[in-house]
Amino acid sequence: MQSDQTPSGDAPDDTASHLDLIVEMTAAFGQSHDVRATLRLGLERIAERVGSEAASLFLIDPATGGLLCHACVGAVDISGLRLAPGTGIIGRAVDSNTAQLVRDTKGDSDFAGVVDDATGFATRSILCAPLAVRTEKLGAIELINKKGGGAFTRADSRLLQALASSSALALYNARLVAAMAEQGALARELTLASEIQRAMLPGPQPADSPVHGINLAARGVSGDFYEIMPLAGGRVAFAIGDVSGKGMNASLLMAKTASLFRCLAKREDGPGRLLEAIDSELHETGLAGMFVTMVAGIFDPAAGRVVLANAGHEPPLVRSAKGGFRAIEDGSPPLGIAPDLLAGGVPECVVDLDGGALYLFTDGLTEARAANGGMLGNDGVRGLLDAFAGMPAADRLDAVVRSLDGVGSLRDDATLLVVEDRRGAADGTFERRYPARPETLADIRASVSRAARELGCDDATASDVVLAVDEACQNVIRHAYKGGEGDVVVHVGREDDLLVIRLMDFAPPSDVAKIRPRRLDDVRPGGLGTHLMRSVMDRVDFLPPPAGIGNLLQMVKRMGEP
Repeated sequence: MQSDQTPSGDAPDDTASHLDLIVEMTAAFGQSHDVRATLRLGLERIAERVGSEAASLFLIDPATGGLLCHACVGAVDISGLRLAPGTGIIGRAVDSNTAQLVRDTKGDSDFAGVVDDATGFATRSILCAPLAVRTEKLGAIELINKKGGGAFTRADSRLLQALASSSALALYNARLVAAMAEQGALARELTLASEIQRAMLPGPQPADSPVHGINLAARGVSGDFYEIMPLAGGRVAFAIGDVSGKGMNASLLMAKTASLFRCLAKREDGPGRLLEAIDSELHETGLAGMFVTMVAGIFDPAAGRVVLANAGHEPPLVRSAKGGFRAIEDGSPPLGIAPDLLAGGVPECVVDLDGGALYLFTDGLTEARAANGGMLGNDGVRGLLDAFAGMPAADRLDAVVRSLDGVGSLRDDATLLVVEDRRGAADGTFERRYPARPETLADIRASVSRAARELGCDDATASDVVLAVDEACQNVIRHAYKGGEGDVVVHVGREDDLLVIRLMDFAPPSDVAKIRPRRLDDVRPGGLGTHLMRSVMDRVDFLPPPAGIGNLLQMVKRMGEP
């Protein structure tokens, strides 16, 4: 290999005399809206200033790792020429990230004469400078044959390296700007897609509707969906589904499946035949390797009865009017797996709710991380549904979802749907979620007082209950949340002749063993704590909270005569 050291007879280093070109090129890069076009013009200026017969700009092809000629100057046009990784002297410059000065190509074993062979051009000498920003290699600039038969000098090499560094930085910045613009465009598209998808989900249902649903996307767009559709005779068709995978493909298949449900629900005879028809349609235009788990049902509010069909989805849960759950295990394979797999329809089952509620959800709910950091799981879902059972349906679903530790904790999209038998509904139970802030205490006191009286308490008993609840809520604000942000759920219900109060927060669990009443000589507003609560209530207990709940306080008061 010919040495790239400058002989003693070479002209002295006169890089300073080329500063005008360096400044001009740097300014051009800073002002250009098309860096590659500026690079092509710059290549001509470099070749002219150094006095080379030809010049070329090669950039690394991300797809192959080889070099692709993007611009050239000289008698032969080699634009579009591709070189395998490491080919020739220019490949050596890129790999080593150092300039290469070869005065006689015949003496360099790395010289590749493929271009000369193809074009008839004779390459005698080469000066090459890599394009790189720190450790990221972008390509190289190559100059060929000094005009007049002379040799490239060290000054030429210094100039080319300076221009190559400026060019590389400009190209790198241009790529960053393009990437940011692309990300911005993608973000806007995802936002639009999310808005469109949200518009496809059912809107808020009336408070007295027997069916409610909620969806929380792990990303901007979701592969989950639910549907609620009124039918003739007061019946309600409903569905919940989960598309395999995540991202845009899943959301598109979700949109298609939801549209098929809306289109076919009024025409098909029962949810089993409906799922069979959707499966058939998915096979005609489905995405390879993707499938949909789905439950569809028809609810008759007059009879409190659900006809249900399950295609590979999480088993629905029935919560009885007295508490306690049972899973509906009947089901078939998911939709879209194989043609004719569901020929004949998906098996149906009839579920009598008997005053209870049917819950359907996607596995994103069971796999979500609760406030304590653990996975919610089936037991955690049941615990949350129990904890918020006294809330109106829409508020209940919202409370369950908000109990999760933020959207960032979701491993998958989470969707929850409830079907309630509302015949002979409300038993007077009060349950509401409040921000744990001092300014909400007045509202909590008024609501608890009203609920206690409606459930049969006399004025004195209701006043005791309000006093205990107010003290407990102040403790939650001051000690559980330490003055920070959070919520508290207040439950007031009746069990025989007992008034049962439950307060739930979502703060880190407290060490119950360390909770002690204050001394009576240490009295101050909001500071009596458990002493005051135990003095006015018959029982005060910290119960093991379900997953997703921080602390659960239960207070019981025997009711006096109204």
